[in-house]
Amino acid sequence: MSLKIAVIGGDGVGPEVVREALRVVESIAKPQGLSYTTTDLPYGGEHYLKTGEVITDAQVQELKAYDAIMLGAVGTPDVKPGVLEKGLLLKLRFDLDQYINLRPVKLYPGVETPLKDKGPDDIDFVCVRENTEDLYCGNGGIARKGTAQEISTQEMITTRFGVERCVRYAFEIARTRKANGYPGQLTLVHKTNVLTHCGDTWFRTFNEVGEADYKDIERVYHHVDACCMYMATKPEIYDVIVVPNMFGDIITDLGAAIAGGMGVAASGNLNPDGTAPSMFEPVHGSAPDIAGQNKANPIAAIDSIGLLLREVGRIKGDDAALKCGEKIGQAVQAVTPNFTGKQLDRSGYSCTEIGTMVIESLAAAAVG
Repeated sequence: MSLKIAVIGGDGVGPEVVREALRVVESIAKPQGLSYTTTDLPYGGEHYLKTGEVITDAQVQELKAYDAIMLGAVGTPDVKPGVLEKGLLLKLRFDLDQYINLRPVKLYPGVETPLKDKGPDDIDFVCVRENTEDLYCGNGGIARKGTAQEISTQEMITTRFGVERCVRYAFEIARTRKANGYPGQLTLVHKTNVLTHCGDTWFRTFNEVGEADYKDIERVYHHVDACCMYMATKPEIYDVIVVPNMFGDIITDLGAAIAGGMGVAASGNLNPDGTAPSMFEPVHGSAPDIAGQNKANPIAAIDSIGLLLREVGRIKGDDAALKCGEKIGQAVQAVTPNFTGKQLDRSGYSCTEIGTMVIESLAAAAVG
């Protein structure tokens, strides 16, 4: 089969880091028998300023013809905050039913963590965040706006269906990791002592599904505030975390911080059923202050496209894509020791040079 990848370079440094990610894929595709095509799409801040539209329903439907979406970054100072985030990112997650946000939290060799006395063996877990419910549904409103009696509400929406499919996915991740030497532990993170309705649905579903179908996986529960404390003091206790949307948004950024920062964090918005394309993106922003200067570190984008190939390879049953994704992930970890003692965003290497490092690492591994 031939994978069809939609490419949204977006704004700022987005097109630059995506360019390097695609160069890496191009370097390995033919030797590994990977067949793929890419199509560049214009969505982002500049497109919105030119057309007055973020993305239309018809354009979202057109995206369903692709197997995956690679996104660079969106955001420009000329567009009000929230317009692109809600109009593009959230719209794609909801309309394409990308109900899993997958965030690996792994400290790579040579990358510094702000946590004292912690190393790569201590920071190596996966966050599975529910991606289409919770406060992000936007249910609620504002009454008497602009007056002293202003009232605003936003509801936390939780369905058994949404929770169960997320929890099952997380259990499967834990089982796969267990087969590869990890503990086989799944931790639910919520706030059940205060959010007694939504929390109850999550807690019961987590335990009922685990008891029925995943007795081989150890189940643990942490309140979200405790989770933040543990991630900052003893992250080695985590293997796989499953978490609702809002809390997941917060703790995954904390996870990125302890693993070296946003500049090295990859993510995937998954439709595990394969009924619509999944979308992959580096977690960092568009960094308009250095756009066009070949200064951005593309490691997160390269890692994201490796994640794209691994996950889409599993979903579509494409062994060549899966193998390429695994090799890209290995090559990234072979390159990161070059950043020892340096800040990722001020490493002294250009965006192009770092992409070339990964390509050379792939070539060396193939020869070896």
